[in-house]
Amino acid sequence: MTDTLFDHIWDRHAILQDGGETLLYVDLHLLHEVTSPQAFAGLEAHGRGVRQPGRTLALFDHNVPTVAQADGIAAVADPEARAQLARLVENSERYKIERFDMGDPRNGIVHVVAPEQGRTWPGMTIVCGDSHTSTHGAFGSLAFGIGTSQIEHVLATQTLRLRKPKSMRLNVTGALPAHLSAKDLALGILAAIGVDGALGHVMEFAGTAVAALSMEARMTLCNLAVEMGARAALIGPDETTFAYLAGRPGAPQGEEWDRHVAEWRTLASAPDAHFDREISVAADTLRPMVTWGTVPSQVIAIDGHIPDPRTTADPLDRAAQERALAYMGLAPDQPIAGLAIDRAFIGSCTNSRIEDLRTVAAIARGRHVAPGVKAMIVPGSGLVRQQAEAEGLADIFRAAGFDWREPGCSMCVGMNPDRLAPGERCAATSNRNFENRQGAGGRTHLMSPAMAAAAAIAGRIIDPADI
Repeated sequence: MTDTLFDHIWDRHAILQDGGETLLYVDLHLLHEVTSPQAFAGLEAHGRGVRQPGRTLALFDHNVPTVAQADGIAAVADPEARAQLARLVENSERYKIERFDMGDPRNGIVHVVAPEQGRTWPGMTIVCGDSHTSTHGAFGSLAFGIGTSQIEHVLATQTLRLRKPKSMRLNVTGALPAHLSAKDLALGILAAIGVDGALGHVMEFAGTAVAALSMEARMTLCNLAVEMGARAALIGPDETTFAYLAGRPGAPQGEEWDRHVAEWRTLASAPDAHFDREISVAADTLRPMVTWGTVPSQVIAIDGHIPDPRTTADPLDRAAQERALAYMGLAPDQPIAGLAIDRAFIGSCTNSRIEDLRTVAAIARGRHVAPGVKAMIVPGSGLVRQQAEAEGLADIFRAAGFDWREPGCSMCVGMNPDRLAPGERCAATSNRNFENRQGAGGRTHLMSPAMAAAAAIAGRIIDPADI
């Protein structure tokens, strides 16, 4: 059997086999404040050091407030959040790990910053204590979210023990309609295959529609692969990848750049590569997509109606739909279009890059957020914020009544002051609509930046084309 891209990267990094597990070398380890303190405590308890601090980068994102970051950690109100942020400072200094501090324009959401800094390269293995590490697969890197005990293992050894997942290729046929985004594509795939459709697999996205995506759009698609159950995601590197990386601070320079690009061009699944599973999804049939329930696969097109659980044969699925309807305050057969919202959140590691903000600005220009709606825009990094301000996007946002914030995970995760109140309904560009995810009792509808901006302007969920 001829290798897939996944096989190629896995084999290059495999050190040894042991009891069905492979010991993999890790090229890049990304840290943030929430999942790292216990790992460092384990190192300290066993008298171990960090094996390769030069292959580790520490960032602040989950707990940070999205206002007044120049005031520093001491100004963070929540004592637990403040302690976690302080511990990351202490641990990074003790073990000589590079760190971008809160308020540093290079800091921001880990899955925005690493690609932006040119730290994410094709063919790499990348780990982080965060589910959405799959984002980095957009560059043809094998990127896994890991738990605290695994973080400690990587810190101590620069390796990770894993059983090799199965492989899966998802072919996107046709062309994505011009007014649709990678978020619509990802939600459309979730509607087709469900939250367990790629369970236990590393999935490679392929097809002309995928090749046509920008790097920022590819990151959105790979970010949501974990919501499909995938262990990791991959898109083969190409000229779009190389153009994005060229000249970034952490990318190779000069002759090293030429040498690496020549190597990266070899990173592709063979034409006759064997995948354990293959699925096709038609892009040209998609409409703007929005979730109605409490998992990302409970999603319909903007012109659709809320499903009736009574039509669902599987009793577990029926019970899940009934619970979701009760939590979301919705009724069967109700149209999703026209549903009034209280909040709009544009941000997260899914949709907080400069292309996303340009899309929002195009809709917000000359318009205003609807009365009674609180809308916030949170850039993915300090550099994204600077660029948006330099391009005049921030002026458009403020004039339209959006709250223009500083970088961080913000309302996506609800581990900081940006949270929904009970019963508030939010149009969100984030990646999860779980119960209480954005705040206790908060109701989240996942959608594209264009649709979230349109909802903020209209005060209700609508097709962006309608405005």
